[in-house]
Order: sequence, then C-alpha cells, then structure tokens
Amino acid sequence: MTYSAWALQKGAYERLAADTGLTTLLGGPRIYDDVPRKAPFPYLTLGPVSTADWSTGTEAGGVHDLVVHIWSRSDGKRETLAIIEAVGDALHEAALTLDGHHLVNLRFEFADARRDPDGFTYHGVVRFRAVTEPSA
Repeated sequence: MTYSAWALQKGAYERLAADTGLTTLLGGPRIYDDVPRKAPFPYLTLGPVSTADWSTGTEAGGVHDLVVHIWSRSDGKRETLAIIEAVGDALHEAALTLDGHHLVNLRFEFADARRDPDGFTYHGVVRFRAVTEPSA
C-alpha cells in the first residue's frame, strides 16, 4: 500500500488556508500542525490521521480519518461552531490535489464543540473520512 497520509494532510491544509471565509473567522491563516508558543486564538490544528488499507483484489487504496481541531477563547461556543461550519464547508467533498495520489472522496463524519477543562478554551473537533488511491 502506498501511504498517503502526509499528502492528504498537506492537501487539506492548502484547501483550508485558501478559504478566505475561514481565514477571516480565524483572524488570519492560523492553521497549524505544531502550534507556535503564544499563538493567538482562535486557531486550527491538524490532528491525527488514521490510515487503513482499502485495497481491492486489483486496486491499491487507503481509507483515512482526518481530524481538525478548533481552539477558541471567545465567550460561548458561537465562534467555535462558526469555524466548525466553515471547516466542513471547505473540506466536505472537496477535490483536493494530493502529491502522488488521487482523492476518491472526502466526506464529513462528525463535529463536536465543548468547553475544555481549563474553563477558558472551547475545543471543536471535526472528523472527515477520505479514500485515496495511488496516482497511475
């Protein structure tokens, strides 16, 4: 199986960073794999990508869970929910370009928004399911 998790994360990042509605909500392209110290809120982090073999008897493929985390310190969940919606709009059924791979589909699976145990931060989670194949 050709491992395509990095290509998927890179494609998702590029799509999110290019979405002006989303970056406006974030106050800039605040989308991180590794969050800088003292990063201003709100921001997104690209969470874990789980990959499993999705090959058939004749075709190679992979299935992935792609997770995006939203971090906000606004009053209430309103900002977190707006960013969740923008992330969903940007990635659900998006035609991402993946290095060395073809994205068969990318579908929204679920979203969650809750207050973190610190009592100040709202944490949103959005998960997508993607199917990829190696490029011919």
